[in-house]
Amino acid sequence: MTGITFPPVAEPDEQARREAVARHEQLTKPAGSLGRLEELGIWLAACQRRCPPRPFARPRVVVFAGDHGVATKGVSAYPTEVTAQMVGNFLTGGAAVNVLAGVAGASVRVVDMAVAADTQRAVSEFKVRRSSGAIDVEDALTEEEASTAITAGRTIADAEVDSGADLLVIGDMGIGNTTPAAVLVAALTGSEPVAVVGRGTGIDDNAWMRKATVIRDALRRARAVSADPEELLRVAGGADLAAMAGFLAQAAVRETPVLLDGVVAGSAALVAEELAPGARQWWVAGHRSPEPAHLFALEQLSLEPVLELDMRLGEGSGGVTALPLLSMAARVLVEMATFQQAGISGPDIPLPAQD
Repeated sequence: MTGITFPPVAEPDEQARREAVARHEQLTKPAGSLGRLEELGIWLAACQRRCPPRPFARPRVVVFAGDHGVATKGVSAYPTEVTAQMVGNFLTGGAAVNVLAGVAGASVRVVDMAVAADTQRAVSEFKVRRSSGAIDVEDALTEEEASTAITAGRTIADAEVDSGADLLVIGDMGIGNTTPAAVLVAALTGSEPVAVVGRGTGIDDNAWMRKATVIRDALRRARAVSADPEELLRVAGGADLAAMAGFLAQAAVRETPVLLDGVVAGSAALVAEELAPGARQWWVAGHRSPEPAHLFALEQLSLEPVLELDMRLGEGSGGVTALPLLSMAARVLVEMATFQQAGISGPDIPLPAQD
């Protein structure tokens, strides 16, 4: 491989974190009474290197689309043609993530990395190929394709940050993509194949068994290169997953917080942490999906999901669903009155004397 390297990832600001902790103790509530919302607000302050943090001005969902050769092995409830059809649905605003993003105040971008059909020019600028390889019997990508896809992810992250995105949500679309995602997770967490096999699009028992066989065979190939993140993406990932890994790593380099979605995003995050150690400090897990591999990924990354709603759609839907909670967490620190401002007796403010 070409040996793509990322600059060192800076840590979120410790001084801003301490200031946010101290501010929460002075707001008109018992300390810690808003639970996880307080933790999220403190994290945002540290990421923005300021307290209180700024409310989000331009949250952005980026959906990476790509097909996978394993889809022909009967591992999904839907045919490959759905991927291109869904790309069109994203562009016309008809997908679930479009609706959810609209409610949350975010915009949506879709990028075709390896859809097995022609797509609109607006989304195919970074396209690497038509469908990644069937990873149980062949490599997902060539060396050049893997490098190109990772670089595309970096470029897309830079473009979004340079355009003013102050929070990113990463999503995916691709029939069969939970299969390579499970392989990546198993390879990087040391999990057994059967432990990471999920139902994906809602497959029946026979399809589940086919999927388990594909994952087993692909994992044999993946484990031989699991120490090299680029090689792992080349052998067992795909153009969409490689771009997602590059995107997540570069977002951290650019000190931009990211909301992760489900198992596909989680698998790319595991690889991104290998590409750019420390990147995980800039991510929050928007939710935990029912896919068993997702739990392994979150545990490896030491990320606690914000939501657990049994969502398994992908598209960035679970990530963007958590966005309003992050917005609330930021605005609590910005807009809540302190005990002193409100004239309310608090931990350090004695009650007024009584006549």
